[in-house]
Amino acid sequence: MNALSTLYDLDYPSWAAETAELLRQGRFSELDLDHLVEELDDMGKSQRHELVSRLRILLAHLLKWQFQYRQLSERWAEYEGKSWRNTLIEQRLALGYLLEESPGLKGKINEAVTKAYSQAVELAARESELPLKTFPASCPYTQAQILDPDFYPDVE
Repeated sequence: MNALSTLYDLDYPSWAAETAELLRQGRFSELDLDHLVEELDDMGKSQRHELVSRLRILLAHLLKWQFQYRQLSERWAEYEGKSWRNTLIEQRLALGYLLEESPGLKGKINEAVTKAYSQAVELAARESELPLKTFPASCPYTQAQILDPDFYPDVE
């Protein structure tokens, strides 16, 4: 175990700074490769997890918007869907930023939607108290609709 490997366990920010400096200087033989590979793997997993997480919330709110309307229609004028609208706006902005900062994730959106959708259905069902069968078995929204800041599904 070299000094850099020990530093990883004791002072992660210093390890990261030292690793970055070694990479900039091309001193590859001095790198703590095991921890560096682990961190790079974790970064990718973390970004994909954030993508799925944001899509789960966004999709759940799109589903509630579309399918819970009937329950709230009498109160809709007072309610105006502000909370759902605000969540949709917030999640779409956060997704836009995530995709801008990590453009490699753009090719993972469809896969992430597939992972997030079943969770979104469960979340929407629990929050709305509607039966699971209320919601489509697969995602009814296109990638373009999901990311479109002006898209709100027609209510059923």
